[in-house]
Amino acid sequence: MRAKVIVGLAALGLSLSALMGIAGKGSAATEPYRIGAVFSITGVGSFLGEPEKKTAEMIAEEVNKKGGINGHPLELIVLDDESDATKCNLAVKRLIKKDKVSVIIGPTRSGESLAVVNIAEESKVPLISCATSYKIVTKPDKSPPEARKWAFKVAGSDAHVVGKMFDYMKSHGIQKIAIMTDSTGYGASAREEFLRLAPENGITIVADERFGPQDTDLSAQMTKIRSTQPQAVVNWSVGPTQILAIKSWRDLGMDSIPLFQSHGFGNLKNLELAGKAAEGVLLPLARVNVGSLLPESQPQKKPIMDYTKNYEERFKEPVSSFGGHAWDAMYLAMSALQAAGPDPVKIRDHIENTKGFVGMHGIFNMSPTDHNGLSKDDLEMIVVKDGKWSLVK
Repeated sequence: MRAKVIVGLAALGLSLSALMGIAGKGSAATEPYRIGAVFSITGVGSFLGEPEKKTAEMIAEEVNKKGGINGHPLELIVLDDESDATKCNLAVKRLIKKDKVSVIIGPTRSGESLAVVNIAEESKVPLISCATSYKIVTKPDKSPPEARKWAFKVAGSDAHVVGKMFDYMKSHGIQKIAIMTDSTGYGASAREEFLRLAPENGITIVADERFGPQDTDLSAQMTKIRSTQPQAVVNWSVGPTQILAIKSWRDLGMDSIPLFQSHGFGNLKNLELAGKAAEGVLLPLARVNVGSLLPESQPQKKPIMDYTKNYEERFKEPVSSFGGHAWDAMYLAMSALQAAGPDPVKIRDHIENTKGFVGMHGIFNMSPTDHNGLSKDDLEMIVVKDGKWSLVK
């Protein structure tokens, strides 16, 4: 774990000894630094939240083995929102009011994140979401992003993912596409971005289908899409509907039309579930998923490979984008605690001024007008080949 900590924090100018403190410096009476975490450990988002929980707990355990942060033990308080916005709301309020945490990481999904950003704003406790929607850090009226003063996020925005897809499509002469999005906050936010960005990229959306996250058959939507004769189909969802979209695409003989998935497909378990039907599926992914395929000169490769080794040896399962979200959120929070102590205001200010942080999802450069700090250049275009991720040539 030692190499991972050094590399992950090197871009912030922090040393391992500075973060971890000197072993023995603290005592039983030393006040702990508290990080709250809210993940979808159960419910429909469990396959996202479970690796986040595992990653966060793994990191906290290793930090405490090294002496904590500045001699203070790290207390990580993890709550399960059960993939439910109301329960997420209650969990965040508990972390702030009862547990007195200095910073919160999570929630896992966009819907739950959007349900609690105002609590963070009102309570003046920084929240580092693991979800995608740009709305998490930008108010609905699209006033300056600093209006969401206390909210940050580590997942690339839906606009970044859509932009990466459109770059690929334009380079391959694709001008007419069909989109199908689920009705969650994740799907709704992306749909807005497709509709907004398509005209300026010279792309026409010939079909716009929606479905529920609990739907068990997407053949009706895919049949309508087939009748519009698109040059590509994009499915944007998480969970079982991702597999259903692939099945319908194959069953209806549409495999000559490229199928794109959102980055929410970025878990090798999805490839196991889809089997051979997933061959040829395209998607933009964060580099944490493809560390071994990166050139040695890529700055993210070393921390990604260190995290991959530690996680996979411990949990006997492959890393995913979602555990990587927790890695990024944890290290941003811990870096702020090391530099500024447990004061939420100082933590917020430190995170906002992060520059050159080498994480699992890119190289973060935050500012008062950008509480995400990533771009589409932090993504790679991936194709499923022989049941594995492969970089698009």
